[in-house]
Amino acid sequence: MLEVQDLCVELGGASVLRGITATFRPGTVTAICGPNGAGKSTLLAALAGLLPAASGKVLLDGEALSAIPARQRARAIGYLPQAGEVAWNLSVEALATLGRLPHGDSDIQAVHAALEATGMAGFAQRPIATLSGGEKARALLARVLASGPRWILADEPLAALDLGHQLAMLRHLRSAAQGGVGVVLVLHDLPLAMNHADHVLVLDGGALHASGPPEVALSPDTIGQVWKTRARWLGEPGTRALSIS
Repeated sequence: MLEVQDLCVELGGASVLRGITATFRPGTVTAICGPNGAGKSTLLAALAGLLPAASGKVLLDGEALSAIPARQRARAIGYLPQAGEVAWNLSVEALATLGRLPHGDSDIQAVHAALEATGMAGFAQRPIATLSGGEKARALLARVLASGPRWILADEPLAALDLGHQLAMLRHLRSAAQGGVGVVLVLHDLPLAMNHADHVLVLDGGALHASGPPEVALSPDTIGQVWKTRARWLGEPGTRALSIS
């Protein structure tokens, strides 16, 4: 289990997160939503152990994340940053193999399984520089999957993808959750969060405004209060569309 308890984070002397308490469970997909500047990416980075807490705690299976050695954290948590960059023009297979670094091996079976899971097996020898934005996003996800993490934390993983690849990416992440992995996503697209997440956190101004199943956390009242727009949900569960005015 991954938890934050009364978490506060400061950046450059300014308070970015204030008193966040939430629990993330294995085998579920959690979406973190909110307007620009709400603190979504900051919360995800704190969950990954990349930002220190000014106060409060981040716990992994009841143990303070800051007390867990970096390599052990990297084995447990796979972090996919927004607009991830690759410093060298590696092949897709070599990039995915980097996911094995925390384990100190190059387990080719795990690498190939990750490439298959993301539909990138046919691109294994392609240099990263030759890939489209969507292909690169899937290659970066393959690197995360190759490490065999118990948690996948992804910041706007759908942003560079067209509709078809967005749905394919969500299927990959849902499959990981069905295998027991905890998946936490930062999402701007509220219908995708409504239709594909098990649980939603809504942040506003660095504070937790709502938490619960999507239909509760993303109610029209919450959308009106946080996003300052009138909204209503259309359609059936799993295929909801958002009408705004």
